[in-house]
Amino acid sequence: MGLLDKVERGIEKAVRGVFSTGSRAQVEPVEIASRLRTEVDNKAITIAAGRTLAPNVFDVLLSSDDFQRAQEWGTPLAEELCDVVINHVRSQGYTLQGPVRISFRRDEDRRAGEFDITSRTEKASAPSVPPPGVHGNVPAAPTRQPAQLQPVLDIDGQRYSLNAPSIVLGRSSEADILIDDTGVSRRHLEIRTGPGTAQAIDLGSTNGSYVNGQKIVGSSELADGATITMGRTKIIFRLLPATPGGRA
Repeated sequence: MGLLDKVERGIEKAVRGVFSTGSRAQVEPVEIASRLRTEVDNKAITIAAGRTLAPNVFDVLLSSDDFQRAQEWGTPLAEELCDVVINHVRSQGYTLQGPVRISFRRDEDRRAGEFDITSRTEKASAPSVPPPGVHGNVPAAPTRQPAQLQPVLDIDGQRYSLNAPSIVLGRSSEADILIDDTGVSRRHLEIRTGPGTAQAIDLGSTNGSYVNGQKIVGSSELADGATITMGRTKIIFRLLPATPGGRA
């Protein structure tokens, strides 16, 4: 079971009593979680090569009945949904300009069981929490900052932390990571990393480089779990929570 599935099952179980009483036409938390991921994908904007900006502030518009149930649960549900957004942003390699915040709002014209989500991008310095009660808000959850992630490479049972923005892999002793494989060129592949982005760049190798079975033409974006193949060597790109001291 994937992480998001676990999160969603946890949400559903935790708030079942709140969202499963009364009318059958009710908004389910799992529906909100799914719609949030869709909203993130639809509103994500590519602003540079390998850098896609996603919204970080969301308003969930609910009918009066559904809003009352959301109000009973309030902050705990919003916090769980924040984690859903953060995990999706991380899995897609998107970038956030500020912490994630989710608020519930009452929409008098909306029928029970119907809801909508609006989103926007706010920098961390922007005012983030409106006064309680404005437009019928549930008091917003404490904002959640995505955990800092450390990019690493798993190669033949060894793990290499990518602690520089540019790392070269190849058969040459001058490469940052030495690959002992006759099918690998002396300077075969470069991996560039930055805030929320990672790219694999083939350096004109003889046999080419591949990401998830697709040959790299120019460069290829790397997501957590991507498999890089060069010669007979398979490399797994991972994003792991950074530990104190900077080691993954």
